[in-house]
Amino acid sequence: MDHPAETLGIPKPSWRNVEDVAMLEDMTNRFMADEIAPHYERFEKQEMVDREAWEKAGEAGLLCASMPEEFGGAGGTYAHEAVIAEAIGHQGVDGFGLALHNSIVAPYILHYGSQEQKEKWLPRMASGELIGAIAMTEPGAGSDLQGVKTTALKDGNHYKINGSKTFITNGQHANLIVLVVKTDPAQGAKGTSLIVVETDDLDGFERGRNLDKVGLKANDTSELFFNDVRVPTSSLLGAQEGNGFYQLMEQLPQERLLIANQAICAIERALMLTIDYVKERKAFGNRIIDFQNTQFKLAELKTEASVARVFVDHCVEQHLAGELDATTASMAKYWVTDLQCKVMDECVQLHGGYGYMNEYPIARMFRDARVQRIYGGTNEIMKVLIARSI
Repeated sequence: MDHPAETLGIPKPSWRNVEDVAMLEDMTNRFMADEIAPHYERFEKQEMVDREAWEKAGEAGLLCASMPEEFGGAGGTYAHEAVIAEAIGHQGVDGFGLALHNSIVAPYILHYGSQEQKEKWLPRMASGELIGAIAMTEPGAGSDLQGVKTTALKDGNHYKINGSKTFITNGQHANLIVLVVKTDPAQGAKGTSLIVVETDDLDGFERGRNLDKVGLKANDTSELFFNDVRVPTSSLLGAQEGNGFYQLMEQLPQERLLIANQAICAIERALMLTIDYVKERKAFGNRIIDFQNTQFKLAELKTEASVARVFVDHCVEQHLAGELDATTASMAKYWVTDLQCKVMDECVQLHGGYGYMNEYPIARMFRDARVQRIYGGTNEIMKVLIARSI
């Protein structure tokens, strides 16, 4: 099998067969295989992808692919972002936080930023000069975004920001942060706003340690501290304060779809690697694939993975048409990431003792998968959201 996407034999959906999308997918796979994969073990050990890798991705046109050309992007759609995210997974370099930069951070600026803000920030995100992060989670507030305590209070023509954030993806590299704050702490959700903070040479801003995670080691994930940080009031996203919660709710379906895209491509890679392994490895004089238990397990996994792939592709199609609702996005996020963890566990088992050895990719994929059920809203929260639609 040459490529993980061929594992299931599912025909490509129409959105994926568009010429420039297919060309971008091929190009991204080559870029990740040639420029990122050879260094990935080092990135894992240093727990951070090199800054230079981001700049190379910018030169290759892989940053902000769905941003308009007038702001330095490639003028694409979520289809382009989906194939970039899946190429990262198919090539096994999941810790490269490019998809969050592209599909989560940049869209907030595109959808809610002023013309001036877009011109100021998006071209520098497209080049890799600015690396994006979104800072929602706090030590005392995870999925409950209404519990955010970080404040941004007006002080003349500036906001004065105080608080801390944790588990921030791209946290060590990021120098452009979409920050979830309370501009009016007395108003609860209605007092929430989004403020864009450029961190270079910013007084009062500190990065904590690069957090020691179970998996996704190559992805820098940090605590961030804001101590009387002053930013201009022009850094507010949107025309007025208090819209942050609604802005977050509008953009979360794409974030959850992105996580489903990441999950299905990891599933396909795990199955490809495991099928190749069981065809070569022998026990009791037979190949592992010749045992009925192996055949039954792989039959189950291939069936479930095929269902997941068709569903994820359908969700992308809906999203491109502007029809993906929060309920369906939550279904995709929860179900496909649950399946991802199941597939990784079964594939480790089929590898036997070697599956527990870090030299085999399946071991890392097993560790990396687990957080998918937590970030972007826990799968329990997804079920709450789905239940509300019943």
